[in-house]
Amino acid sequence: MGFAVLILGASGTGKSTSLRNFKKGEIGVLNVGKKPLPFRGKLDVANTADYELIEKTLMKNTYNAYAIDDSQFLMVYENFAHAYEKGYDKFTKMAVNFQELLNVIINGTSNDTIVYLLHHIDFDDMGRAKAKTIGKMLDQQLPIESAVPITLLTQTDSEKYTFITNGLPPAKSPLGMFEDKEIENDLRMVDETIRAYWELAPLRNVNDKPAAKTKEGK
Repeated sequence: MGFAVLILGASGTGKSTSLRNFKKGEIGVLNVGKKPLPFRGKLDVANTADYELIEKTLMKNTYNAYAIDDSQFLMVYENFAHAYEKGYDKFTKMAVNFQELLNVIINGTSNDTIVYLLHHIDFDDMGRAKAKTIGKMLDQQLPIESAVPITLLTQTDSEKYTFITNGLPPAKSPLGMFEDKEIENDLRMVDETIRAYWELAPLRNVNDKPAAKTKEGK
């Protein structure tokens, strides 16, 4: 069983920037928005906006950490593709497709895999923050925040970038996972913290070669 973690924030508040401390080979970045990463350094990036390709990649499980950046574009691009279709069935299909992605993350990956959904924030009619979708109908069918165990909010004052871990809805995290309500914007550190809390296997680097065996096979 894998884990989906929602990284929620407005454009420019540090969602993609939070990937900066991962080393090449540690995380697979599924770049739905097809944007260049906003920092120096190389990560393994696949430019794709296709549910099928993303789900096949996750099920291969080459890495035990992935980031889908920005995940709301999966719905946006699908909505544009069906813009001239009438009726409400297309919105149900969009909700089903995103739910199937969550299902692949949870049930189609190993129990040490964490998939980070880097996602834009929106606000409902009451001014409450929520994950951005493409309309009220989809919000009603697929409340994304309720489908994940951890939601971190990104924020910045233009000089400092941080994550909110809880206390400011919809930010949430398990009791005692993070010592502070506001932490450094460092997704690699977050990954280490989650793995330690849930006793998951450590983050692995796909470029690391296994130790050579001795003649006795040890």
